[in-house]
Amino acid sequence: MDLAFSEEQLVLRDMVRSLCAELCPLEVVREMERDPKSIPTELWKQLGELGLLGVWIPEAYGGSGQGLLDAVIVHEELGRALVPSPAFESAILSGRALLAVGSDDQKRAWLPRIVTGEAILTPAWLEPQSGFGPKGVQLRATRSGVAWKLSGPKRFVSYANSAERLLVLARTGEAATDITAFLVDPRSPGVSLAPVESLGSERQFDVAFDSVAVDDADRLGDENAGWLLWDQVMHEAIIVLAARAMGGCRHAFEMTVQYAKDRKQFDKPLGAFQSISHYLADAVTELDGGTTLVYQAAWARDEGKDIRRLAPMAKLFACNTFRDVTATCQQIWGGVGFSIEYDIQLFFRRAKQMQISWWDKRMLEELVAADVLD
Repeated sequence: MDLAFSEEQLVLRDMVRSLCAELCPLEVVREMERDPKSIPTELWKQLGELGLLGVWIPEAYGGSGQGLLDAVIVHEELGRALVPSPAFESAILSGRALLAVGSDDQKRAWLPRIVTGEAILTPAWLEPQSGFGPKGVQLRATRSGVAWKLSGPKRFVSYANSAERLLVLARTGEAATDITAFLVDPRSPGVSLAPVESLGSERQFDVAFDSVAVDDADRLGDENAGWLLWDQVMHEAIIVLAARAMGGCRHAFEMTVQYAKDRKQFDKPLGAFQSISHYLADAVTELDGGTTLVYQAAWARDEGKDIRRLAPMAKLFACNTFRDVTATCQQIWGGVGFSIEYDIQLFFRRAKQMQISWWDKRMLEELVAADVLD
């Protein structure tokens, strides 16, 4: 196994890093926390024009047709810059779902527009007082002639106010996995959106469906096959999310290393104190280990190997590391580390938000344990 990047991959990484530094510095990240859409317009446009949104989408639909490792490289840099955008929700989660089970008409209608950023699709999955498993999906979809009626609530739907379609998981039977996926226009009669404050200041909404009519042509995949689709997509997508965690973690670590060199106490740099240097040594060990695990999981997926254990391991370890390292970084920064005026808190808040989102620690441990024991 060779995890060294090719020359083309190094160019890709440098291009995304330069683009983010130019169009989405941390000042812009702060501005987007107060923006109703929370999408840096110029960066989003460039991500589409340069083909970075469609890096993991086939060329037949306007994408670059590259592998998961290439998508990991792109999203590691987006995570490094804390870029607020629906790139993960639209191009990764929704894009891969369309590729997996979408009809030819659905693929032609949506994938080219996802690649350019013209259309945003976002999943509506989680529900109040429910878990991450299939039993947590209780929103009902019932047959109404040749169409469907959807009724129920969804929580924490990212960028719902900017989406052209919501990828809604709905219960269509009594068995635990009798779930079907639908593409729903958020402007349809009966759909209502309410903004939610998140720890990471990301744009999220509670979405309520009140007898919302959906054509059968907007069903994604076979009836009652939605959970199998979602489980497959999530196992791939959380590797990308793990890469974002490692990118943000590395940036926070580098900021803290520089601070430990510059900040002096008792006439010597903070980093000269053994306790601080050991904290940083532990942090970089976890950071490098997590990064390698993420690359290995992406490589395994591209090679057609089983990722049922590697994918949840990567997300679990990466997000735990992101949270723990940024907590250590805040301690090294001292009192100012907890101040809104300083940037390190941006990374800590997003680390915790990422840790509890898109399969949390407990769910990931269950998935790894099931693969080990079963």
